[in-house]
Amino acid sequence: MAAVTSFSPHSSSSSALHPSFNSSTVSLYSNSTTEIDAYGVRRVRFSGNRRSQISTPSGLRIRGAATKPAKSPAEEDWKTKREYLLQKKVRSVEVKEALRLQKENNFLILDVRPEAEFKEGHPPGAINIQIYRLIKEWTAWDIARRAAFAFFGIFSGTEENPEFLKSVESQIDKTSKIIVACSSGGTMRPSQNLPEGQQSRSLIAAYLLVLNGYTNVYHLEGGLYTWFKEGLPAVSEE
Repeated sequence: MAAVTSFSPHSSSSSALHPSFNSSTVSLYSNSTTEIDAYGVRRVRFSGNRRSQISTPSGLRIRGAATKPAKSPAEEDWKTKREYLLQKKVRSVEVKEALRLQKENNFLILDVRPEAEFKEGHPPGAINIQIYRLIKEWTAWDIARRAAFAFFGIFSGTEENPEFLKSVESQIDKTSKIIVACSSGGTMRPSQNLPEGQQSRSLIAAYLLVLNGYTNVYHLEGGLYTWFKEGLPAVSEE
């Protein structure tokens, strides 16, 4: 697990609203192992000793180990999430079926990709509420994660969007018919290589929705990659 042992910016001048940024050394224990989840979130684990540098707000001083927050529902094991989705009879639909349901049965497509991807292209009428966002906070844990991403040359690490459910509830009624979509789609269908299917951002979002009382949740099999590949209707906001 990554840990910040010390953090000392080069400058003490700062503003509460517009902090200045300086390159600061963050100590990490690392054996540089990394893996990427099916829904695009990079997990990094460390052991041993290594030093890395990231840019952090000046005037901030942190000592001691960074403690990871308690596990959220989105971080539950995929097996747990899959079993619950099946129990709640969440159905996966192919892209052409999803288009038909949207046109003929007033189904809503909920696109949980990042806003930038949504603006590049999305199904007409889709609503965008991202389930993951760029890391925003500057707690000890967040700084450790930024350092971990930076160590592997990644300067746009993501985290679960804490406003996801609140944003969904402000726009979508709990009895609405929803098809949740992301890029890859993932699958609940078992196969020889994937006996428990494969999780994705849309399946995680579907899990959070049914966990919080949404009763008509569907999942887009094949994801929006397949939607665009099949030449189905799409609009761009750029």
